[in-house]
Amino acid sequence: MLSSYQYPKFEYRRPPEIAERRDGRHPVVVVGAGPVGLAAAIDLAIHGVPVVLLDNDDTVSIGSRGVCYAKRALEIMDRLGCAEEMVRKGVSWNVGRTFFREQEVFNFNLCPEPDHHRPGMINLQQYYLEEYLVRRAQALPNIDLRWKNNVIAVTDHGERVSLRVETPDGAYGIDTDWLVVADGARSPIRHMMGLDIEGRIFMDRFLIADVVMKADYPTERWFWFDPPFHPNQSVLLHRQADNVWRIDFQLGWNVDPEEEKKPEKVIPRIRAMLGEQREFELEWVSVYTFQCRRMHEFRHGRLLFTGDAAHQVSPFGARGANSGIQDSDNLVWKLKLVLDGRAPARLLDTYSEERVVAADENIMNSTRSTDFITPKSATSRTFRNAVLGLAKDYPFARALVNSGRLSVPSFLTASRLNTPDAEAFAGNMVPGAPMDDAPVESAGGEQWLLQAAGNRFQLLYCMPDAADVDVATATAFAALAAGAIAVEILVVAERGTAPGGLKTLLDAKGRIRERYDLKPGTTYLIRPDQHVAARWRGFDVTAVRAALARATCNA
Repeated sequence: MLSSYQYPKFEYRRPPEIAERRDGRHPVVVVGAGPVGLAAAIDLAIHGVPVVLLDNDDTVSIGSRGVCYAKRALEIMDRLGCAEEMVRKGVSWNVGRTFFREQEVFNFNLCPEPDHHRPGMINLQQYYLEEYLVRRAQALPNIDLRWKNNVIAVTDHGERVSLRVETPDGAYGIDTDWLVVADGARSPIRHMMGLDIEGRIFMDRFLIADVVMKADYPTERWFWFDPPFHPNQSVLLHRQADNVWRIDFQLGWNVDPEEEKKPEKVIPRIRAMLGEQREFELEWVSVYTFQCRRMHEFRHGRLLFTGDAAHQVSPFGARGANSGIQDSDNLVWKLKLVLDGRAPARLLDTYSEERVVAADENIMNSTRSTDFITPKSATSRTFRNAVLGLAKDYPFARALVNSGRLSVPSFLTASRLNTPDAEAFAGNMVPGAPMDDAPVESAGGEQWLLQAAGNRFQLLYCMPDAADVDVATATAFAALAAGAIAVEILVVAERGTAPGGLKTLLDAKGRIRERYDLKPGTTYLIRPDQHVAARWRGFDVTAVRAALARATCNA
């Protein structure tokens, strides 16, 4: 039990396959009600797909576990209807500081630009996130959330997947067209299917200690190399909700994990850091090792692996849960099109392709961070300490300091779903880029661009005055909106209202024009997951249709 949190107990219900003695067949089954599985199930339900969500437990995660949720994850959670609670409860921050011994040598700001809706990062215990996601899932009519349902066997028949599920009332069978596997780093389903996960396990251990205390430290990320209170090792400090503080202590490899978790070992470490006068209560303790691994592919027939079941990274950098949430964001719109028969099943291969690239990027950054934080030889430690010693005064050394490159969204620039630029653009919004946010004014009440974007294909079309959209263009827009894969039109303008009921977004501060390098007639095709698919300096309905076909594997 935690002093700052009361664990919910979710009700087990007898499955209809047992109660009514019948087999079930469903479009999608998701296994695992952690953040990634819940996000996937909610997204499917928002897209109108009935989904069964199975979990072998009946509560949220034990301990704070995942803590840091990045701006991109919050933008996805906005689309799922959960971000407001997260930000309200969590601790928002943008600044991180790195210390070498007792001196600050480096700092950074995750959100240096003005006019973004969400902060660079929030800190929030994972149990709160899961509780908010469960509440959201329970409010949606087409999610069948089943607690104490443990998958004990999986068979992929080619055209369907069969599961055997154990419950307090006995076992039952269930079939599904597609199985989303989100059952965590140890993934029983991955083991059942005999699928490998490859990579590195780093020979070091870290102690997580969550303590409850009142402290006036700023809401920033603080990381120490070789501090006097924990010499020759590293320490990380984060503030969470409810005056809970996360402290990570590097321990080295040759320690007994069970021994290190005992209060008589943990409390002296914390007192050495905080001082004898600081009152605190030890709430939760865990010991972990760094792992940077992934499956070779994330799609195996009708099984789609997501989150930690598909890839694992070291926690410094906050890339685990953030990356898993982006997995579900990438997967669900593609799965919806395949289920509806509007895209071929090979579209799901691009889920694996795009997210493998993202996983490799995360693994590369996590590996570099781990090698810097935990040097494995006297030579590498000497180099590391020299870099830290120079960083306070020399910019070139600051660029080499690596206490965890923090989670950023992946730019899917090499994706075969993109249509390459044929004209010159400035800025970062290249095909494959996640959309930048910006303030807007609209009749629908949206105050931010990303509140108007997502869940469907959309066209951003720029005009100085929205009322100047001509009849021929409006007719072509109507044809796109009525197509087999509907495209919603968003007219971005400085003033005016677009004709024919077209949605108008007034670029209140000019940030969209600035960030997307918009000129009159500039057109962007946006994917349902808020990534850029294509862009042009003028609107051409034939070019848009070709890019749409390419983005859905219908070309």
